[in-house]
Amino acid sequence: MLTKLTEAQCRAAIFAKEFGPEILKAGPAVAVVLTQSWCPQWLWMKAWLSQAAEAPGRAVFWIEYDREDFYEDFMEFKESTFHNYEIPYLRYYRDGVLVRESNFIDRSGFLRILG
Repeated sequence: MLTKLTEAQCRAAIFAKEFGPEILKAGPAVAVVLTQSWCPQWLWMKAWLSQAAEAPGRAVFWIEYDREDFYEDFMEFKESTFHNYEIPYLRYYRDGVLVRESNFIDRSGFLRILG
Protein backbone atom coordinates (compact mmCIF):
# COMPACT_ATOMS: atom_id res chain seq x y z
CA MET A 1 0.00 0.00 0.00
CA LEU A 2 1.37 3.43 -1.01
CA THR A 3 -0.25 6.33 0.83
CA LYS A 4 0.37 10.06 0.86
CA LEU A 5 0.77 11.47 4.36
CA THR A 6 -1.90 13.97 5.34
CA GLU A 7 -1.30 17.41 6.79
CA ALA A 8 -2.76 16.20 10.10
CA GLN A 9 -0.35 13.24 10.21
CA CYS A 10 2.61 15.49 9.41
CA ARG A 11 1.66 18.10 11.99
CA ALA A 12 1.15 15.37 14.60
CA ALA A 13 4.65 14.06 13.79
CA ILE A 14 6.10 17.55 14.22
CA PHE A 15 4.44 17.82 17.63
CA ALA A 16 5.31 14.28 18.82
CA LYS A 17 8.74 14.16 17.10
CA GLU A 18 7.77 10.84 15.44
CA PHE A 19 4.99 9.50 13.26
CA GLY A 20 1.87 8.16 14.91
CA PRO A 21 0.84 4.53 15.44
CA GLU A 22 -1.59 4.64 12.49
CA ILE A 23 1.51 4.98 10.31
CA LEU A 24 4.12 2.99 12.23
CA LYS A 25 1.79 0.03 12.71
CA ALA A 26 0.08 0.13 9.32
CA GLY A 27 1.80 -3.16 8.58
CA PRO A 28 4.66 -5.33 9.79
CA ALA A 29 7.03 -3.49 7.42
CA VAL A 30 6.59 0.27 6.99
CA ALA A 31 8.61 2.85 5.09
CA VAL A 32 8.13 6.62 5.24
CA VAL A 33 9.57 8.73 2.43
CA LEU A 34 10.11 12.44 3.08
CA THR A 35 11.10 14.37 -0.02
CA GLN A 36 10.61 17.36 -2.28
CA SER A 37 8.87 17.16 -5.64
CA TRP A 38 11.76 18.50 -7.73
CA CYS A 39 14.33 15.93 -6.61
CA PRO A 40 15.46 13.79 -9.61
CA GLN A 41 16.30 10.84 -7.34
CA TRP A 42 12.78 10.97 -5.89
CA LEU A 43 11.25 11.00 -9.37
CA TRP A 44 13.21 7.86 -10.21
CA MET A 45 12.13 6.15 -6.98
CA LYS A 46 8.51 7.22 -7.43
CA ALA A 47 8.39 5.27 -10.71
CA TRP A 48 8.84 1.90 -8.93
CA LEU A 49 7.68 2.65 -5.39
CA SER A 50 4.00 1.91 -5.90
CA GLN A 51 4.71 -1.58 -7.21
CA ALA A 52 7.25 -2.24 -4.43
CA ALA A 53 4.63 -1.26 -1.83
CA GLU A 54 2.02 -3.76 -3.09
CA ALA A 55 3.29 -6.88 -1.31
CA PRO A 56 1.24 -8.05 1.67
CA GLY A 57 2.49 -6.73 4.99
CA ARG A 58 4.09 -3.62 3.49
CA ALA A 59 2.94 -0.05 3.94
CA VAL A 60 4.75 2.87 2.35
CA PHE A 61 3.92 6.50 3.13
CA TRP A 62 5.29 9.55 1.35
CA ILE A 63 5.12 13.33 1.35
CA GLU A 64 6.49 15.90 -1.09
CA TYR A 65 6.60 18.53 1.61
CA ASP A 66 7.68 21.41 -0.66
CA ARG A 67 4.16 21.30 -2.13
CA GLU A 68 2.45 21.71 1.23
CA ASP A 69 1.41 24.81 3.18
CA PHE A 70 3.39 23.48 6.16
CA TYR A 71 6.60 23.18 4.10
CA GLU A 72 8.89 25.25 6.31
CA ASP A 73 7.64 23.71 9.57
CA PHE A 74 8.01 20.21 8.22
CA MET A 75 11.46 20.76 6.75
CA GLU A 76 12.64 22.22 10.06
CA PHE A 77 11.21 19.16 11.86
CA LYS A 78 12.88 16.71 9.46
CA GLU A 79 16.25 18.41 9.69
CA SER A 80 16.33 19.21 13.40
CA THR A 81 14.59 16.12 14.77
CA PHE A 82 15.84 13.46 12.38
CA HIS A 83 19.15 15.24 11.65
CA ASN A 84 18.83 14.57 7.95
CA TYR A 85 19.35 17.30 5.37
CA GLU A 86 19.15 15.24 2.19
CA ILE A 87 16.24 14.10 0.05
CA PRO A 88 14.70 11.72 -0.37
CA TYR A 89 14.94 10.64 3.25
CA LEU A 90 13.51 7.24 4.19
CA ARG A 91 12.67 5.76 7.57
CA TYR A 92 12.03 2.00 7.88
CA TYR A 93 9.99 0.44 10.67
CA ARG A 94 9.39 -3.17 11.70
CA ASP A 95 6.42 -3.80 13.95
CA GLY A 96 6.31 -0.09 14.78
CA VAL A 97 10.01 0.24 15.69
CA LEU A 98 12.53 2.24 13.65
CA VAL A 99 15.12 -0.20 12.26
CA ARG A 100 16.94 1.84 9.63
CA GLU A 101 17.21 5.14 7.81
CA SER A 102 18.53 5.92 4.33
CA ASN A 103 18.52 8.52 1.65
CA PHE A 104 18.21 7.72 -2.04
CA ILE A 105 18.18 3.97 -2.60
CA ASP A 106 17.54 1.73 -5.58
CA ARG A 107 14.62 -0.71 -5.76
CA SER A 108 16.57 -3.80 -4.76
CA GLY A 109 18.12 -2.06 -1.76
CA PHE A 110 14.73 -0.76 -0.70
CA LEU A 111 13.17 -4.22 -0.90
CA ARG A 112 16.09 -5.78 0.96
CA ILE A 113 15.65 -3.34 3.86
CA LEU A 114 11.85 -3.31 3.91
CA GLY A 115 11.54 -7.07 3.56
